[in-house]
Parts: sequence; structure tokens; C-alpha cells
Amino acid sequence: MASRSVNKVILIGHLGRDAETSYTASQTAVTKFSVATNRRWKDQQTGEWKEETNWTNVVMWRGENVAPYLTKGKQVFVEGRLQTRSYDDKDGKKVWTTEVVAEDVILLGGRGEGGAPDEYSQETQGMRSAPRSRPAAAPSAPPAEGISEDDVPF
Repeated sequence: MASRSVNKVILIGHLGRDAETSYTASQTAVTKFSVATNRRWKDQQTGEWKEETNWTNVVMWRGENVAPYLTKGKQVFVEGRLQTRSYDDKDGKKVWTTEVVAEDVILLGGRGEGGAPDEYSQETQGMRSAPRSRPAAAPSAPPAEGISEDDVPF
């Protein structure tokens, strides 16, 4: 029987700093940024609401085109995989780090908050290899008898 495993990460959060792009010796772009996600819960003993923020480092390969849009405070959707690696620091000590290697990054929010509604915008396409086609708008049907637009919850 074959063994299966899953390494999938999905984050929705806000950028903690502007993305920084550097290049490897073979001129491959490496873009790095951090994403803040929040968790909120009610303390069982005190009944008070508590909140904690988790900072996740993200690495995106070949993301030089989207990096200028990844600025501090913007809300993003990141899909990728966890990777743990080690390196030697300047003192020769081995350091271990875990980060998300992004496969897809999409800016969220409306105009001025992250993404832009323009179908040709790099922000709404994220890092997908081909632009997504926008679905055709459904023709607006007349409201059903006895139901007004104020009755529709969205």
C-alpha cells in the first residue's frame, strides 16, 4: 500500500512588511515577506476575549512581477507548502527555519485595500501562470412577485 502525505498551507492575513526581492547566482528571483494571522478566543477562567498574532515567513520563487504590489498592511491569500531548512549563520552556528513556499499569492480587498477589480491587474491574477477568465455577468432577472431588492440579504 502506498503511503500518502499532504503538505498544504493556506493563509489569509496582512503583510507585515514590504516584500523584498533578491536574485540567486543563476538570476532566479526570490521574493520574501511575512504574513500576520490573528487568532481570537474567550478565556475560560476570566471570560475575557484574548487575541494573538502569528507571523509566518513566506518565500515566493519567480515573484518579481508581483513583489511591488506586496506592501505592508495589504491583505493577501497565500497557498503553498511548509519547508524547514537549515543554514549556517555568520558565527558558523546551524540555524533552522520553517517558512511557507508560496505557490499562489493573491491580493485581497477592494480598491485601495489590496486588489484591484481590473481583470488585467497583476494584483488580481496573483502568481498563476495564466490569467483567469472572468465569468460572464448573469442577466438580471426581474424580482419575484412579493419580493423586493430590500429583501435580498446580499
